[in-house]
Amino acid sequence: MKSITINGSQRESVGKKATKALRNAGQVPCVLYGGDKPVHFSAPELAFSKLVYTPNAHTVVIALDNGVTLNAVLQDIQFHPVTDRILHVDFYQLFEDKEIALNIPVQLVGNSRGVKNGGVLRKNNRKLRIKALPANLPDFIEIDIAPLKIGDKVAVGDLPTENYTFLHSDNTVVCQIKTARTAIVDDEDEEEIEGEEGAEASAEGAAAEAPAAEASQE
Repeated sequence: MKSITINGSQRESVGKKATKALRNAGQVPCVLYGGDKPVHFSAPELAFSKLVYTPNAHTVVIALDNGVTLNAVLQDIQFHPVTDRILHVDFYQLFEDKEIALNIPVQLVGNSRGVKNGGVLRKNNRKLRIKALPANLPDFIEIDIAPLKIGDKVAVGDLPTENYTFLHSDNTVVCQIKTARTAIVDDEDEEEIEGEEGAEASAEGAAAEAPAAEASQE
């Protein structure tokens, strides 16, 4: 997974007055949890643009002015209700031998057969939550939707797990191709439907012949 470096300054005072002064100076108060004790620091608001305003998932390298470097992931962020400025950020520290749960974006690739025939692609889950060691966290979860026909769907149980574990049930639908009024059936679908209808007709014919044979014997 790609990593973003945030250069910060460790905070000695964490009171309301000091926090307000930081915000007035364009700094964002932050807290890093998960270690022996919380680490309070601040960083320029612009330093968070590539981390916050993106659909991608990233890990974070927090480089403090005292020479300490810590690996982390974004845990929570608070915005001002009117201005949307970042008010506070919480991070969670990463350790190489400790698994972490994280939401990973889903990336759909390919042109679906069903969509070409007028179906509608529905993205039920744009992110999936997984659990893995930091080194095994993927940038995104890729799904090839090219083979999907109208009525097909992809569930969590259909996806490879590789070096991580999905924190969803196997029947959780990630995406599906729904039918629409303008949808058409392609040649392969027609063959499948005709085959099914032929099988049904044969079964009905056999059922009709059976009573007739019984009547002739009588």
